[in-house]
Amino acid sequence: MRRLEDGASTAQYVTPLSKAKEFLKVLGIQDISGINIGASFVSTIRFFRNLVRLCVEVYCHDEDDRGQCIFKLNNDNVTELAMALTQLESLRLGHACFENTCLTTVACLLPISVHCSELQELDIHFNTTNIINDFRNILEDPRFRQLRSLPRCPLTFLDAYRMPLSLDESDFEIVVEGMVDIFPSLINCKGLEQGWDELSGAIADFQEDSE
Repeated sequence: MRRLEDGASTAQYVTPLSKAKEFLKVLGIQDISGINIGASFVSTIRFFRNLVRLCVEVYCHDEDDRGQCIFKLNNDNVTELAMALTQLESLRLGHACFENTCLTTVACLLPISVHCSELQELDIHFNTTNIINDFRNILEDPRFRQLRSLPRCPLTFLDAYRMPLSLDESDFEIVVEGMVDIFPSLINCKGLEQGWDELSGAIADFQEDSE
């Protein structure tokens, strides 16, 4: 990809990569062993600014759970991707795993919601270890103030897959309000951990009361 891009500036014709950058709408990646979704992944994918659907259909672990988390992005990497791929309607960056070791937090969801204003489908890792403090930080940190003043995407469903979520009863209100603030149309969070079912019900009740 990089060699093609470097050669495009000196070539006397339109390269295949240049055509792909303009016309590619859907990109699917799956069943690739050893792949890591990291900064180099973003630096390559961001060239395809007209993508409507990006689907990385990979799992961190096999059936015997002998793998490791392949999600290596941080919040800045996700922000860079969201700012580059503003036409996305579906974004799936590998299925979230149970390890909870990733560097991303719920803070990465806000730039996705703002910059990808047509997004309807999302699958992404984010660390839930300190999710309460992470939501509080979004509300209090001046760096998020401008983003929070902008319109959000119409996402109604968030796929959490195997991502862990353990909340005290007193924490639910913070997480519900934080999620709805980022995704105002959200009504369902699906995950294999029981906490997601409880959160999904609380979000549905909150949305119903707000109508």
